[in-house]
Formats: sequence, structure tokens, C-alpha cells
Amino acid sequence: MAQFSSADPRTAARGEWLFEQIVTTGSLVVRDLGGGRDGEMAAHRYLSSPYVSCAIIIEALSERTRLASTERRVVVAQDTTEINFSGRSASRRGLGPGGDGRSPGFFIHPNVVIDADEEAMLGLAGCQIWTRAEGKVGSRRKRASEDKESIRWSQGALNAATLVGHARQVIDVSDREGDVWRHIAHPPPGVDLAIRARHDRSLEGGTRLFTALAARPPLAAAHVRVAPQKIGEKVRVAEVVIRAGKVRIQRPSTAPRADPEVLEMGLVEAIEQGAAEGVQPLLWRILTTLPVDTADDAREVVRLYRLRWRIEEVFRALKKDGLALKDTQIQEAERLFRLAALGLGAAVRTIQLVDARDGSSRPMSDVLDQTLIAQVAILVRAREGATSKQKNPHPEGSLAWLAWVVARYGGWNCYGKPPGPKTMAKGWQRFSATLAGVTLAKAQGLP
Repeated sequence: MAQFSSADPRTAARGEWLFEQIVTTGSLVVRDLGGGRDGEMAAHRYLSSPYVSCAIIIEALSERTRLASTERRVVVAQDTTEINFSGRSASRRGLGPGGDGRSPGFFIHPNVVIDADEEAMLGLAGCQIWTRAEGKVGSRRKRASEDKESIRWSQGALNAATLVGHARQVIDVSDREGDVWRHIAHPPPGVDLAIRARHDRSLEGGTRLFTALAARPPLAAAHVRVAPQKIGEKVRVAEVVIRAGKVRIQRPSTAPRADPEVLEMGLVEAIEQGAAEGVQPLLWRILTTLPVDTADDAREVVRLYRLRWRIEEVFRALKKDGLALKDTQIQEAERLFRLAALGLGAAVRTIQLVDARDGSSRPMSDVLDQTLIAQVAILVRAREGATSKQKNPHPEGSLAWLAWVVARYGGWNCYGKPPGPKTMAKGWQRFSATLAGVTLAKAQGLP
């Protein structure tokens, strides 16, 4: 397995410990993570170590995801979020301007992997973290594509490609910002695309992308669950009509002449009917390399694109609605980036456990080594009660089986509402400490 350090085993062990502390405490404030002065200093030493980098941390988190993706169809959702320290900029060092152009901040662009069939979170396949340079940059048109921030979408597709050979199918899913010519024209071998169109591109024959399907009769109708756009909103269900067909996109005038002059892709259009007053109607135009020939094909493209909302859950868990990355007292840019990478993995872990609470056929190894199944079984039996409601109903060794006992350690009583992220985080703290004790006792041959 990949380690949380490039060379030093002690540093790697400290990184593993710090990651588990983030999961269990639900915090990215180092004084809370350490559990005392010694622990706080250990966390600082790891974040400052020359044997640690964001790339090393992300690789350690991604290796388990590759194993979890074996023989699965997977969606790899990519998007960007900003960490902005507006009003909290004192003593921050090494950070360029955030999205507002003034306040110090940085950007996180992860690749979140979702099981396409079960819709369960599997982990990370990569991540890019950066801050902008101070001062003005040159004209966007005059800069090489490698010097533009938009290169992150192509790099994200390359990260998705690391799952090729493990997963049965890999589908790179992006929102409108991912509609970048280099991204759509050069998918890595073995990676399919589903990208929401942002640009009304020119098509062969003089027509335009946004009107390409207007004269076609609807191919299908569907109900689409629309994720809430902000905290407090509820999931709503949109009734959409779906059209689909092939389009031939002309190469933009700004693209390299070596690129294809015409690019053929599938286009799926989902348009909401009868949206309530004051509600922005759903309108998705999805460019894809997936089949779009039948109604079932088109519905499947819409369903797969909808899974992109799971990356928004990760962002909420990392930021205001969970780990509160903005509240950390870490000042230096590189140490902030490393902490953000660990926090991203912790946010995914928590969502995986919440996913599994209602039953999942995913194996426990998505989040915990399968070699620990005997020790976990001891803790399950200890937390089961006398009634059928208080018995773990899930298959031994499944992620749902693990999530059940973690929730029990978090105070869930098996009745009422299902456990949420806070219960899972609290439960993991108590569960992992008890598991460590059981594992040590077993290693020493104790009953």
C-alpha cells in the first residue's frame, strides 16, 4: 500500500495517525487533532516534514480507491472549490488571491470516484491544489494551455485514467466549467466523458450546439432528483423530457491545428417541464462519448451526470458543513495544502460510512483493511442487543456491517432516524480506539 511519506516510516505512521484523527475528531484545527501538546506538535511535524507532499498524501488515499474500483463501472466526478480566508488573512503566508482577486485563498480540484451502479462513494482518484500568483497574468489567448488553470480538467481526466485496468468502465463527469476544448477533444484511452456543455459551439454545416436537437421529438421522459444548491434546501424531483443524438463539432479557431477538424460526440438534452414558480428549471446539455442511440442510453447518460452532485457533498463536508477547513490556524501555504489533502480524504471517508448506513454490498475494505474482520466482529457482538432491531442485519465484512457498529459507538440506538455524519464521526473515534485495543490484545495472544 502507498504510504503517507516518501521515505521515513515514522513520518508515514504519523501521517496515518493524523488522517485518522481528522476523521474521528471531525476537525482540521491542529490543537484539537493532537489531543494534547505532544499530539499537537506531532501533527505540526508531519505537516512540515520534507518527506511529505500533497502528491504523496493524495496517492496514499487513491491507492485504496483503485482496489475498491476493481471490476466496477465508476463515475469520476471532478470540480473546483475555493478556500477563501477573507477576514482571516492575518499572518497567512504564501497564498495568492482567491476568487475575489483580493483575499488570500487557494483552490482544490479533486477527482471523486462513485460506483456507477450502486451510486456509492468509493474514494479519490487524484486532486490538484494550488494558489494563484500575485499580480496580473498575461492574456488568456496568448498563454499556452499548460499555463492556464483550465488545464486542471485535462489533468483530472488523466487522474481518472489511473483507474483504467482496475475498473470495468471509467466515466469522467464534469460540470459546465469542464467544457474546455482540450478536455473534450483528448480523453485518455479507456476513459469516457460526460460533460455539461457551456459553450454554444459551432457545428459542421453552420448550425449551433444549443439548437441542434430542437427539431427532434422527445426520446424519453424521466424524473431527476435535483440536489439542493445550499444548506436548508431539500432535494426536489424534476420532470424532464430528454432528446439525444450525434453532433459534429467544429474545431475552435483557437485550438491547435493538429487537433481534429471535426469532433463527433453524443449530445443528450434534459429539459424540465412545469417547474414551480421561482424555481430555476433544470436544463442539461451533456456532451458524451457514451452511446446515445436509444431512450435507455439517453436516460443512463442523465443518471450518470446526476451523480456529479456527490462531489458537492464532499465539498460541504470539507468546509462549512463539516470539517471547517477555513477555521484552521495553519498559516503557511504548503502546510495548508497538505492539511487540505488529508481533510479531503477524511470528508470522503465520513460520506462512505453515511452511505453504508442503509445497506451496501460494498466491502469493508473500502475504508478498513479486510484483515481486521475478526476484530471488528468482536466489537459488533459487543454492541448488539437482545432485540432483533439491535442486531446487525448486514452481511459480515460488508461496509454496511462496519457502518452499523460505528454508528452504535456514536450513540445510535437502532431506532428512530438513521445516523448522520456527526454520529458517524463520533462513532469512528470511539470505534477506532477500541479496535486498536482489541487488535493489540490479539497480537499478544490475549483472550
